Amino acid sequence: MNMKQYFDSLIFDMDGTLWDAVPSYCKIWEYTLDEFGLGDIKVTREELDRLMGKPVDVLVDTIVTRHVDRTRFLEALDANEDRLMPVLGGRLYPGVKETIRELAHDHKLFMVSNCSPKGAVNFMAYSGLIDCFTDSLTYGQTHVGKDVNIATLVSRYGLASPLYVGDTQGDADASHRAGVPIAWAAYGFGHVSDPDYIIKEFSNLIELVKNGEC
Repeated sequence: MNMKQYFDSLIFDMDGTLWDAVPSYCKIWEYTLDEFGLGDIKVTREELDRLMGKPVDVLVDTIVTRHVDRTRFLEALDANEDRLMPVLGGRLYPGVKETIRELAHDHKLFMVSNCSPKGAVNFMAYSGLIDCFTDSLTYGQTHVGKDVNIATLVSRYGLASPLYVGDTQGDADASHRAGVPIAWAAYGFGHVSDPDYIIKEFSNLIELVKNGEC
C-alpha cells in the first residue's frame, strides 16, 4: 500500500501514455525511406511498438540496415514528422483531454519524451492541449536521456513533489534515476516491473494526485 502523497506537478511521457500515433509514424518512416531510395525497407506496426520509447537515433540504427547519411536521414525524418504529424495525428487514449484539462487547473504539467525536437509541441497542437502545459523537453532537443530532462524540469521550476507518468521500463528507470516516482500507464506499449503507482486508465490520475492512491 502506497502512502498518501501530494503531487504538485506531473511530467508525461508521450507515446503509449498520451496517445497512440504508431500508424502515423509508420507512414512518416515510409515516406522518408522512399526519399532516400530505401523504399524496399518496410516499417511495421509491430516493429515500432517494440521500439517505442527509445531515442530516434536508436530507431534509425535499428531500422535502416544499409549505409545512409545518418545526419541527413534524421533531419529528413524530423522535417517529415513536423510536416505530416499535425495532419495525421494519433489516437488519444480515452480520458486524456478531460483529465489533462482538469489537472491543469491546480498542477503544473510537463512533457518529457524521446521524440523528435518538435514532437511534444506537435502533440500539443494536434490535441488542442497546448495551453495546459508549462514546458516540455525531448531527446531531439537536448540529446540527453529522460532522467536528465526530468531532473532539468524539476530544477528549473522548483518542483517539490512531481510525478512522472509513463508506460515502459525505460520510463521507470529514468524517473527513478531523477528521484521522481512513476505512475505506470498499464494500457500503453510496455511493462514496468517496479512502478510506484499503476493507472489502468488515464483518468485514474485524478484520484491519484488527490489521494496518493488509486
